[in-house]
Amino acid sequence: MTMSITGTPVALLYQAQQPPARNGILKPMKPGGYSDSGADIAYALREQQVPVSTPVIHPQLAIDLDWVFPDTESGILHALAKGAQVLWLNTILYNGHPVEAFLKKGIAAVGQLPRNTDLYDDKWTTNKLLQKNNLPIPPAVLISKDNLYDYQLAFPFPVVAKPIRGRGSEGVRVAFTQDELDAILEEMFDEDKYGSAVYVEKFLSGQEVTITVMPPGKYVINDVCQEKINYWSLPAVERFNHQDGIAPYNGTVAVVNNSRVLDDVRLKSQKLVTLCKQCESAAALVGAKAPVRIDCRQDEQGDYFLFDLNMKPNMTGATRPHRQDQDSLSALAARRIGWSFSDLLVNMLRQQWRL
Repeated sequence: MTMSITGTPVALLYQAQQPPARNGILKPMKPGGYSDSGADIAYALREQQVPVSTPVIHPQLAIDLDWVFPDTESGILHALAKGAQVLWLNTILYNGHPVEAFLKKGIAAVGQLPRNTDLYDDKWTTNKLLQKNNLPIPPAVLISKDNLYDYQLAFPFPVVAKPIRGRGSEGVRVAFTQDELDAILEEMFDEDKYGSAVYVEKFLSGQEVTITVMPPGKYVINDVCQEKINYWSLPAVERFNHQDGIAPYNGTVAVVNNSRVLDDVRLKSQKLVTLCKQCESAAALVGAKAPVRIDCRQDEQGDYFLFDLNMKPNMTGATRPHRQDQDSLSALAARRIGWSFSDLLVNMLRQQWRL
């Protein structure tokens, strides 16, 4: 049974410019601004007979920018002039983003609310919120240029240093000694790529899993339309083959080469069931209107901690012939419930919203 989805044309937005600094913190831009995943999404939707507006009449399979519009005012106006009635926000959102003016006029969207993304892209803000709501977060400290030489760690080495507004595992480093940490911090501040403060947390040595949480709504699973009244999780994906203790950035190593969905026995274990519930609570706390991906890891006792909530999970997918190894973590998880990448996208499109 298929539930009809809107025949209204969709346009994919990609990130054309770096977001403004927030309290001195910078979020580095991804090369290409997610135009690769935007093109994967646009192509897959079109293959499902969903009308997709594109900047050119006959987009070339291998040219990402043929499929997506820049997330600038002129780019969005171009998309609307091409007939788009739903904007797919496959970009980094923030307060004051050009798309806000169009959302205020009642244009439909797939993706997060800009103000929520702005707020919860900040790891310190988000993890403090989760901690306040009794969700397990690794102990952490904020180190700025000002307290670089007089901060106190309340937890032992090894530790992880990471950007406060990071992107995947880019810039994330493990330090085993104070000297190593000092060198990493000095390097991060000298580069000035991430801004004036760095997030440092206890290193968790156990198994890493990532959980994609979907918002409430109507979904078609195994040809049956289901109403999900609460946030719900796709099956957990295990990460392996870490490099220096960190899952490598997906721009360097395709996630299909270091990730797999856990088997049924592990998925049904009490620890995993509890962890999924905790991730669903976290998604509710940040008001997610589209999938969020939460990275979690066990400590030496085997207890799971939520260490990274991603408001914009990577959404690449193995649809175009030259990108058959490009399934994202969320796409891998979706396959476990019988969804192809296209099924995942069509179900995301069903959750479109208006202000």
